[in-house]
Amino acid sequence: MTKHRNVIAVIGSGNDPHHSSSYPLGQWLAENGFDLINGGGQGVMAETARAFTSVSPREGRVIGVLPAAEMLDTPLQRREYQTPPGYPNPYTEMVIRTHLPCVGKQGDEFASRNHIIVLSADFIFALPGSYGTQTEIQLALEYEKPLIIVSPNGEWEEFADRAVVVNRISDAVNRFQEWRENQMK
Repeated sequence: MTKHRNVIAVIGSGNDPHHSSSYPLGQWLAENGFDLINGGGQGVMAETARAFTSVSPREGRVIGVLPAAEMLDTPLQRREYQTPPGYPNPYTEMVIRTHLPCVGKQGDEFASRNHIIVLSADFIFALPGSYGTQTEIQLALEYEKPLIIVSPNGEWEEFADRAVVVNRISDAVNRFQEWRENQMK
C-alpha cells in the first residue's frame, strides 16, 4: 500500500524570494517527507523549491501549477500554448500546465490556477507577497483550508482575525506541528 504524503502549499511573492523565510521552510518540508506545491514561478516559489530540492535523500516532490501566458479561446491559441516567461522555475519537478491565465489581482477569479493550488494542498503556508498572494490567502479562507500566515513585518495583519498569523518560520512550523498532532487524534 502506498503511503500518502501530505501536499503542502507555500504561497508568496513572485518577485522577492524572501530567502530568510522561504529557504528554511523549503528544507524543513523536504526533511519531513512532504510534497511541495506552488505556482512554479519565481520569488518565494523558486526559493522554497530550491531549498526543497537541496535536501537529499528525500521522499517528496516539487509540484508547480503553471498559468497560461494568455487566454486560450480558440483551437489555434491552444496549439500555440505558452507559459509566461520564467515558468517553470528550474526546481519544479512535476509540472502541471493549465489553460488559466489570471494572476496577481485576478488570482481569485475563475480563470486562475490559484484555485488548483489551494484545493490540491492539505495545508498552506503564506509568506509575504502582493496581490496574488493576497488572493491565494482569501481562497484558502473561502475553501476553509488549514492556513498559517507568516507576517514578519505585519504585512498580513488584516487576516489575524480569520487565520493564524505568526512572525517567524519557527513559529509557523510549531503551529503546523500542533495542527498535525490534532489531526492524528
